[in-house]
Amino acid sequence: MTNTPEVEVSGGIAQPVILSPAQFLEHWQGHRRLTRRVILAFPEDQLFSYSIGGMRSFGMLAWEIHQVSEFTLKGMRTDDWAMPDWSVGTPQDRAELLKAWDELTARFETELPQVVPAFYPQMHTLPWGEMSGWAAAIYSIDNEIHHRGQGYVYLRALGTEPPEFPSYMAP
Repeated sequence: MTNTPEVEVSGGIAQPVILSPAQFLEHWQGHRRLTRRVILAFPEDQLFSYSIGGMRSFGMLAWEIHQVSEFTLKGMRTDDWAMPDWSVGTPQDRAELLKAWDELTARFETELPQVVPAFYPQMHTLPWGEMSGWAAAIYSIDNEIHHRGQGYVYLRALGTEPPEFPSYMAP
């Protein structure tokens, strides 16, 4: 990884590239690693049952993160943004959730680098509106951060120290 900015030309004007595709992949995978650590921090009997104020359990929130990430990866690769059936395949325990999580993480390693750079600035029609490829990808990461934050609150309420935030970049 290098900090030397690349330049792309858009409309005849040179624009700096803030993240290379490889850097973006590593950033996204860092978030996935941290969320996986949050899943592991939950007591097994609380992952799919504990909630606060009527919110969903962290197991269900983590499954939503998984589904939105999978939906986004598929859309980025195929430009197929049809609304999926979100109710399919809901796991019932940590092992099942982590199996699906790890399989998708491996797919990110092989499939995200195949997304053509022209995809990112183009506009795409998603079920919740039209947005650029970058916005769709960032939405998925933002969704993960939001729900992971709920998991941190749950863990603290359970008396469990959540994973340290800087660990998101660790393998």
